[in-house]
Amino acid sequence: MEAHSLLKRQGFDVSSYGTGAHVKLPGPSLREPNVYDFGTPYKQMFDDLRRKDPDLYKRNGILPMLKRNSSVKLAPQRWQENASDGSFDVVFTFEEKVFDMVVEDLHSRDQAFMRSVLVINLEVKDNHEEAAIGAQLAFDLCQMIEASDSWEDSIDEIIAAFETKHRRKLLYSISFY
Repeated sequence: MEAHSLLKRQGFDVSSYGTGAHVKLPGPSLREPNVYDFGTPYKQMFDDLRRKDPDLYKRNGILPMLKRNSSVKLAPQRWQENASDGSFDVVFTFEEKVFDMVVEDLHSRDQAFMRSVLVINLEVKDNHEEAAIGAQLAFDLCQMIEASDSWEDSIDEIIAAFETKHRRKLLYSISFY
């Protein structure tokens, strides 16, 4: 959501999705996560956690994160249920297993539009500091892609230049809708 927020502020047309079966947020212990259905408004999650243990969820950053998320969009959406209309040019993932799920999902669909989509994984640790860095890196990469006349013809060079500049390895795949 940090990348969504930054890219949106910079004028990009952005959507964001999860790929799991549910939205899981940290709970009082690793064995007790807070689980919500996709589509549950961030405000409802915020209110629920604030009722359960406001000190814990403020201290671990979940309440501020949910407040920020609610200013970006109403509720989390699931990729598999919402991203099938071929409207994306580029899809960013921030974890390799999510990249694999997105690519697998795209490959399992009928390619009705025969429209290309670039899927890029920029590995980012799931914490506030790394999310801010990852968002800035995603923005930089978007600018590099947008500056190209045809990303399809120059993606290898764009990726190589990004990796050299930022000393980060990317996974990427071209798929079709």
